[in-house]
Amino acid sequence: MFKRVSALLCCLLLGMAAFGQDRDTVAGIPVNYDELKVGDYKAGLPDPLVFNNGKPVKNARQWAKRRAEILRIFEENQYGKWPARKPALRYDVARDEGFGGEAVRKQITLYFSPDNDGPRVDVLVYLPKDAVGAVPILLNLSFSPNNMTISDPGVKPGRRWDPKTRTMMESPSMPGFAGFGMDATVKKYLKEGFGFATLCYTDITPDFQDDDELGLRGLYHTPGTPRASDDWGSISAWAFGVSCLMDYFEKDPDVDAKRVALTGCSRLGKTTIWTGAVEPRIKVVMPSCSGEGGAAISRRVYGETVAHLTEPTRFPYQFCPKYAYWGDKLTQMPMDAHMLVALIAPRPLLLQTGSTDIWSDPLGEWLALIEGRKVYQLLGKDVPAGDEFPAADQPIYTTLGYVMHEGGHGIQPQDWDYYLEFMKRHL
Repeated sequence: MFKRVSALLCCLLLGMAAFGQDRDTVAGIPVNYDELKVGDYKAGLPDPLVFNNGKPVKNARQWAKRRAEILRIFEENQYGKWPARKPALRYDVARDEGFGGEAVRKQITLYFSPDNDGPRVDVLVYLPKDAVGAVPILLNLSFSPNNMTISDPGVKPGRRWDPKTRTMMESPSMPGFAGFGMDATVKKYLKEGFGFATLCYTDITPDFQDDDELGLRGLYHTPGTPRASDDWGSISAWAFGVSCLMDYFEKDPDVDAKRVALTGCSRLGKTTIWTGAVEPRIKVVMPSCSGEGGAAISRRVYGETVAHLTEPTRFPYQFCPKYAYWGDKLTQMPMDAHMLVALIAPRPLLLQTGSTDIWSDPLGEWLALIEGRKVYQLLGKDVPAGDEFPAADQPIYTTLGYVMHEGGHGIQPQDWDYYLEFMKRHL
């Protein structure tokens, strides 16, 4: 019974991102896993160091203007625009001991509206017990509620969305199953002087079709109003929620808000890199298995594609409506993943993926790094010197870094060690 529950829950937590691997079609759309049949990814590939008017970018000052152009391109064509104003935020903070006195534990409820029953997110934060002053922190975007991510007694029950009733329900506690091994990982970070924070992404806004009237997005939605072509999708809403949390971190004396690292896997990997692009206060960006719609070059037409993502029965709601338009026009897109990589510059970026995660195209992420590294070089940052695709478990810790574990989709135990080492070097 435990194995059945474990397997089912793991699939749910990965968001079924690996669905379709080793199939010829997904949702009726062909899937290519043959490198000899990949698209000419350089055909029409926009140059991040060339303005829309064709003039070259020659220095950091000009890059700042070009960066604004690229950000608008992604807002209008892939993720959608954030609202012009943030909600009036409120916070409830409980501070006590965690892990039986081994750490300081803070449980923060961030309210997005005046109504306590309205949209809110629960954030679980651990700090080194003997820390003096504010500490750098890793923020983990989780698929599971906090009491399912960490098994520390006293972590309050989280919530989950019921797609049928479109309401939130309390998540049951599962002693002996909670934590997924994260307790030891958190303690390792604390020992190295880092804080560790986690939140369940669906606290911000749900993850299913027709969700624009619910959660944080619902605060900005007028019922009956059709979505504009650049209307924000769920990924952008999750990123907006993280930005709101950054507002809180800037007021928390225990957290060094200038040294916050962010990670998340799969669709939360996409969320991580987009959050890093639009929220400059994120110091270190470490997306995991973000693949198509994230850090993998779309023009390769390998594994999952824009057409797969935006197929009506799959994940179009995670992006702006205009994104679907590019499904069969990839060589005409005004953007690709290398430009998303460039948007993080000059901040540290670690692309982490899996060697057999062919649905997410690990090679496509490496090629995005290769095509985007010229921006890091312009800004005087270190990048991988060669073009050769690195072997599994051979991390590259330059400011623009890459690591690929041996295996498939998801974060493996050693990946947390890679993140920790990257943070130690760049925070």
